[in-house]
Amino acid sequence: MKRITDRSARGRIRRAFSLIEVAVAIAIISLGLVALLTAIRAGTNSNNAGRQITQAAFLAREIRVWTLKLPFSDPDPGDQGNPPGPDGSDPQVFVDDLDDLMGVTYDPPRDGTGSPIANMVGWTQTITITWRDPDSLTTIVPAGSTDAAMVQLDIACRGQTVLTTSWIVVRRQE
Repeated sequence: MKRITDRSARGRIRRAFSLIEVAVAIAIISLGLVALLTAIRAGTNSNNAGRQITQAAFLAREIRVWTLKLPFSDPDPGDQGNPPGPDGSDPQVFVDDLDDLMGVTYDPPRDGTGSPIANMVGWTQTITITWRDPDSLTTIVPAGSTDAAMVQLDIACRGQTVLTTSWIVVRRQE
């Protein structure tokens, strides 16, 4: 460190920093600030991702609860001969059995009773149902031909898939 000294009239010594020392100090402080801002940004991104996965898990649980409560086949005697699939509008509003949810996308998403969740703007739930061979759950069979179905659910936020999950639903013995 280069010191410039100047003796004043009273005999005191004044010291000053050189321009290079000031530039190095500014560079070190700047690097520290950049590192701090990068860490804050990474923390914010991590918090947002955690919030999204928590919301997606909540929405998946709601659909799972709903599908496990629904009858496996249509309880309406007039509709029992219809092929599996939605019986009405798009998206399916009236759901009285599991196959009514085939290929349905809900925006706004639905809760465990099938009611819209109004305060979740930008979130969607896409439901895909495939029937499975009960002896080999990896084998897909024609829709409605067995007593086992796999429900696949894709949860997206603003068009970006956040969570994909699936579960097996079987016909309950009554």
